[in-house]
Amino acid sequence: MAKADQTDIGLRIIIEQPFVGVLHSLQEKDDRPLDPKASRSGEPLLFDLSIRVAPGPKFFGDQVRREGPVRRFIYIRVGQSAGDPSSPWSRRMKIDIHDIDEPLLARAIETRGVIEIVVNGTGKNGTPACATAPAIRRRLAES
Repeated sequence: MAKADQTDIGLRIIIEQPFVGVLHSLQEKDDRPLDPKASRSGEPLLFDLSIRVAPGPKFFGDQVRREGPVRRFIYIRVGQSAGDPSSPWSRRMKIDIHDIDEPLLARAIETRGVIEIVVNGTGKNGTPACATAPAIRRRLAES
């Protein structure tokens, strides 16, 4: 799809209750960690990025990954995979974006707003979350 048919929007992934002291990062297009950070006392971790949206909706961008014909997601790397070789964990979280509702996408495009996706950073077993991290909420960020 031509880039002329795509619209840039901002995306902010907020990891609530991240595992304290464990490095998290976005995954760069070439699989390297991008923007690594760790929570010192349980404060949320924020990752800001830009994606492109086309009619359909279809999603594009350096951090957008695909699985099958429809699923699109962003990887958050955790522990060793985020660049901390001393971490006991080497994981990735999948943050789905293909199922963002169209009215929210339309508002983000119309207002040039940022969509916030909030996920829980600690898994049910008490370790850093991995695999698909379901959204707790999605909303347009307040200005």
